[in-house]
Amino acid sequence: MGKSKNANSPGGSTAAVAPAVVDSSLFINRELSWLEFNERVLEEARDPSNPLLDRLKFLAICSSNLDEFFEVRVAGLQAQLYESLEPQDPPPDGMGPLAQLLEISRRAHDFVARLYDIWLKEVRPELEAHGIRICAPADLTPEQVEFLDGYFRDQVYPVLTPLAIDPAHPFPHVHNKSLNLLLRIESINQNGRLVYAVLQVPSVIPRLVPLPDEPGGGKRFVLLEDVIGPRLDALFGGYRTVERVAFRATRNSDLSIQENEVKSSLLSTIEENLRQRKWGAPVRLEISERVDNDFLAQLLAVSALELEERDVYRVPGPVDLTVLNALYKLEGFRDLREPPWEPKMPPAFTGRKSVFRAISEQDFLVHHPYESFGTVVQFIEQASEDPSVLAIKMTLYRTADSNPIISALIRAAENGKQVTALVELQARLDEENNIDKARLLQKAGVHVVYGIVGLKTHCKAALVVRREHDGIRRYVHLGTGNYNHTTARLYTDLSYFTCRPEIGEDASALFNLLTGYSQGHAWKRLVVAPMDLADRLATLIRREADHARAGKPARIVAKMNSLVDPRTIALLYEASQAGVRIDLIIRGICCLRPGVPGASENIKVRSIVDKFLEHSRIAYFANDDQPEVFLSSADWMPRNFRRRVELMFPIESPPLKRMVDELLALQLADNVKARELQADGTYKRVEPRKGAPAIRSQVEFQRLAVEHASSIPMTPVTPPDLEPSERRARGRD
Repeated sequence: MGKSKNANSPGGSTAAVAPAVVDSSLFINRELSWLEFNERVLEEARDPSNPLLDRLKFLAICSSNLDEFFEVRVAGLQAQLYESLEPQDPPPDGMGPLAQLLEISRRAHDFVARLYDIWLKEVRPELEAHGIRICAPADLTPEQVEFLDGYFRDQVYPVLTPLAIDPAHPFPHVHNKSLNLLLRIESINQNGRLVYAVLQVPSVIPRLVPLPDEPGGGKRFVLLEDVIGPRLDALFGGYRTVERVAFRATRNSDLSIQENEVKSSLLSTIEENLRQRKWGAPVRLEISERVDNDFLAQLLAVSALELEERDVYRVPGPVDLTVLNALYKLEGFRDLREPPWEPKMPPAFTGRKSVFRAISEQDFLVHHPYESFGTVVQFIEQASEDPSVLAIKMTLYRTADSNPIISALIRAAENGKQVTALVELQARLDEENNIDKARLLQKAGVHVVYGIVGLKTHCKAALVVRREHDGIRRYVHLGTGNYNHTTARLYTDLSYFTCRPEIGEDASALFNLLTGYSQGHAWKRLVVAPMDLADRLATLIRREADHARAGKPARIVAKMNSLVDPRTIALLYEASQAGVRIDLIIRGICCLRPGVPGASENIKVRSIVDKFLEHSRIAYFANDDQPEVFLSSADWMPRNFRRRVELMFPIESPPLKRMVDELLALQLADNVKARELQADGTYKRVEPRKGAPAIRSQVEFQRLAVEHASSIPMTPVTPPDLEPSERRARGRD
């Protein structure tokens, strides 16, 4: 994609401004910052003020997060170390791959020990006190053993396949994250000869096996591996099992396609890479801590895992704590969960025969999950049925099963409309699902494209072209999150609806760029990566610094998932030194060190970890009391700036600007679920000041959504420590 003009750039130019060289000590290592993020999730699991099943959920999230970290980030570091691969983005902190791997191993082993400690000593005993128990085989009654005998015989035994290990049977390939049992078995008739075998615990059977209900409403479960273990002798005639241990290997699952690797089509290349993913290099071994050293040595020696001791994690409980998700989803036990939240429908969308009429009257901003993702579904569904709609174009990054938007696009094609869907096949760990959806759409007559080789299409955009009495009008939806109705109930995101002509023209140019070879469009409102986004942000940051030096109002507030890009961080340091006050709300990775004298004393960084995953990206620039507000699909990372198609777009309607101001002000006032980043890379929980009210921003957003939906006047919380410019009216026009 070539460079293109942006007519709306500050100062009329997008020329990059090179920041000063920043000392490596002013950068926090990306991988270690991610581990600090998972620490904040673990803190929620430890927090007794959270409902018990929500604490359990956070334990499972910690385990799942760690899986992906090893599959992608640790795998990449190991490839750099063992295969001499060059990193795409060399870390500005100066740590080499070996130094990073050693520190990750030290911290991750400590983290895993504390993860299991919280499960075994805190959460599990409390669950048992409420009648929810995972039983060990030794704890079962004769009646329960008899029940499991029948369950094993009828449901489990037919799908088991024991695999011997001997000169004629090499160690079998164990799939990524599959649970397996390593067995030491003894011959009954050959003087006790010991041999080994591997048995994969079948993933097609639920891992938590429920026992018959007991009086009193308690729930009892047995792990599937503990159903299989005591009954293994049925698989080995003439042998008896003398030892068994559960283990799990994590493999390199990163999938990145370079342009020179695409032979026939991007789809076929990705399908081939997906088939090879299960053969990725091993990066971690999890194994029950009761394994003896000889048994472990045998496993490592014959399995071709080729792992270092630092890559082996002995655990004192169930291997893979994501199994706890099943307990969180148990029916009943409502008093052990956060009260359920039902997203509210904004009044502008309630009972409207035409969402297009509503959007033609004014722009709309919808805050998910506090307000319903049904607004987006309604937009696409009405477009699919409206006879005046001529065309629908959408980007699809992460989809979901039974997605109503996919169904609406299919209906639109069947109704004779021109429907184009750009399906991103490289959405990490969602590739197979997206391939299935792409084929389903294609079969229905939707024109499906897969974007640009070498660039992920990460922007979230939908364009509806409609014939009206005064000509063709374009309606646009732009978002910070995916077109996924499932995650829209769990992630905080913003949806923007507009029919502003300049944005409509830019949206058309975006889709022409993605589906064809169009370049050179003079962007009026949209800022597009990899062309202009990094340079535009650089210019906006530098402008605030210039205002501060001139004694004019200067302020930056930015919310995102991750801040990694060294050039942008250097510009933020420069702005801080010029006197710009900067507040960053960053859920996950942050490589900037705040509060360093002479460099970043004007920068504060906070992270909010709560029941909903903070996912929206917002940037506010004071601009000499003429503030500019932008939403974006992009985090401030090298990959988003250079290797993805991303969008940043302005919010220009005064009422919507006030809504974004409200959002940022409440998150900056959060003193319940917020943590502040310290200069040493650790985080400290924010506590309410003496006499100040406790403010939990996500609960406040729920309250405001109820107020908005019901139109009942309520007094919003105004944090006492905000400046006058941040005490604007919070009502939504």
